[in-house]
Order: sequence, then C-alpha cells, then structure tokens
Amino acid sequence: MVALVTPMLDDGAVDDEALAALVEFHVEAGTDAIVAVGTSGESATLTVPEHTVVIGQVVRHVRGRLPVIAGTGANSTAEAIELTRHARTAGADACLLVTPYYNKPTQEGLYRHFEAIARAVDIPQILYNVPGRTALDMAPETTARLSRLPGIVGVKEAFGTVERIRDLVERCEDGFSIITGDDATAMESLLAGGHGDISVVANVVPREMHELCAAAMAGDRSRAEAIEARIGDLHQALFAESNPIPVKWALAEMGRIGPGIRLPLTPLAEEHHERVRSALAKAGVL
Repeated sequence: MVALVTPMLDDGAVDDEALAALVEFHVEAGTDAIVAVGTSGESATLTVPEHTVVIGQVVRHVRGRLPVIAGTGANSTAEAIELTRHARTAGADACLLVTPYYNKPTQEGLYRHFEAIARAVDIPQILYNVPGRTALDMAPETTARLSRLPGIVGVKEAFGTVERIRDLVERCEDGFSIITGDDATAMESLLAGGHGDISVVANVVPREMHELCAAAMAGDRSRAEAIEARIGDLHQALFAESNPIPVKWALAEMGRIGPGIRLPLTPLAEEHHERVRSALAKAGVL
C-alpha cells in the first residue's frame, strides 16, 4: 500500500493533474491500495477543506479500481471524527488514524480517543502508531484492547522493529491486520507474520514493493531478498531528510511530479541529491 505524496505546484497549491497521473501509475504497477493525505501526503500542512478535497480527488481518480485509505487522524478527537466523516462521505474505503501528537495522552486516553471515533463513524479504521513523529508510543496492550472493537480493523505500526510486529501478531484479535509502516524492516516484518506494508518507497518503485511484500507474505525469503537487494538502498536514501522531502524530490527527478512542497518543509538539500539519484539508478527507475 502506497503512502501517496500530494503533488504541488510551485506556489504550494495541490496539482490535481499530477495527482491523477500518480494514481494511474499505481494502478498500472499493481499497488494494492492508496493511502491519501497521510504523513507522506503532507496532511500536517493541508487545511481541513484541502484535506477533504484531496481525499475526494483521489477517490475520483481511482474510480473503484483500488481501495482508498484516507488519513483522518488528529490530536483533537472532535477534529478526527469530523475528518473521518468527510472521508466516508467522499467515498473512502477506510481511514488511517494517527495517535494524537503533541498533547501526549495516556494509554487510557488513546483507547478512549479511538473508541470514540469508531463509535461515531461507520467506516473501517486503521490505527497508526509512529512514535518518532508523535512523541508517543501506543503500547501493544492498548492496540490489543482496540483490536477487539467493531470497526477497528488494523494498525499501521511504525515503531520500527520486527519484535514489535511479532508482539502485535500474538496479542491482537484474529482478523486484525498488523501492517508495518517501516520500509527498512518491512521484509522481515512480513516474513514474521505481518499482513502488509504502508510504504513510502512504493511511491517510486510500486511494482517492486508489491512483489517484495507478496513474496515475504508467502514465506519466499529468497525471492524477497533478491528484490530487496535491488531496492534496499532506497529505504535509507528516501529518509535522508524528513519524509516526504526526499521522496518528493525523487519523484520530481523521475519526471512524475513538480518540485512543489509546503513550508515548513523545504526542498531536499543538494548534499543528498547524489545519494538519492544513486539509489534510484540501482533500483532501475532513473
């Protein structure tokens, strides 16, 4: 599943033409689902009206050919409910809800936050734990509690270790999807029993990431390792600066989007250009 970037014009306005082209790129490459307006989609700097418009644009461009998962998390429970309702109205198939950032709730607060959203909006919901960005780690025990609630169908776990994925697979309810959000450990996480990857790297190598995930989930280590050998440098290069700075630069270098990005994010520093170009060339896309 691709954590899709939001293409922008030089003035920061959303580039709907480039967005439509990116959707076609992923449909043709075999991407299994599109995550719209998550971290990679610069959700933090889109206004609420823009946020809902972009979700609607992605749904319109997809035309039912892939599931669309809308990023609708917020550190305000009321705002997260509002965004999730908008996504459901726009036709999203599911929503991705990041743990509240900055205000640092307790584990009980996390449980009640996600419980309230699940009760308020009838749409499949995927939790999103990314402590490197939120300064908050949702404990496996809390995720397991939430896995028992109707409407909460999975978690994107970006803690960044295979051990965390194994722990969640053991703790959570049957049928609850444990999805990694860390490309660098995705192969090992899926070989260890994870159920998918919401991927930044898939923005530039969607077919390869699809094939790597399929091989790992089938237990075919040798096939997965062969693919990883070609694209593995991207797992580091595309995080040379904060996501989505490097991946948007890479897509611009590939001619798929323009260079637009919103402050406070800035274009990729020149010192990282050759590293990213080298990783793209090794992966066969530049």
